[in-house]
Amino acid sequence: MEMLTKHDLEIFRVRIISDLEKMLEANLNQAYGDFSWLRSKAVRMMMDISPATLQNLRITGKIRFKKVLGSYYYNKEDLQKLFEDEN
Repeated sequence: MEMLTKHDLEIFRVRIISDLEKMLEANLNQAYGDFSWLRSKAVRMMMDISPATLQNLRITGKIRFKKVLGSYYYNKEDLQKLFEDEN
């Protein structure tokens, strides 16, 4: 009978964690694909604008948004079009 060492168990643990990470990443990529909605903070940082400016864009209908549990999410395609229109 073979004896298991702490080193063997550590190698086993690392392999399991690695396999789980790969599976989770594959499932997330399959479920969400290219995530096309961004949170307000990410949009403000990306565009270097204030919360009020983002609110004005939302109110004027220049970008689509969804409100989920008090957080606003903005459509990435609309943001790209807005950048293209400004150039």
